[in-house]
Amino acid sequence: MSLKNNKYLKPFKNIFLLILVLFAVWMFFFDANSWLIHHELNTEIEDLENEKEYYKKEIEKDKADLEKLSTEDGLEKFAREEYYMKRDNEEIYIIEYEDSLKTEDNE
Repeated sequence: MSLKNNKYLKPFKNIFLLILVLFAVWMFFFDANSWLIHHELNTEIEDLENEKEYYKKEIEKDKADLEKLSTEDGLEKFAREEYYMKRDNEEIYIIEYEDSLKTEDNE
């Protein structure tokens, strides 16, 4: 079977089809604005938008915590819980459970 009569190469004898295929391959893979680059950029945009939403939620949580700390009662509660502060006429007892204590077995 010769190359002239090969049924698989027959469509590529048409110069317009050959140019169209070459153009499509060039635009899909090799061009600066190729589909592959656009796909990477779209993925990066989605990741950045998800990150943006996460940080917006964190900002809202921080604003709520800041509002709690802006009141005197909230500030006092925070100081008592985190730094074990007390008033002059009070005593504080810290209760530690056996499983929260550091021993040689669970270090």
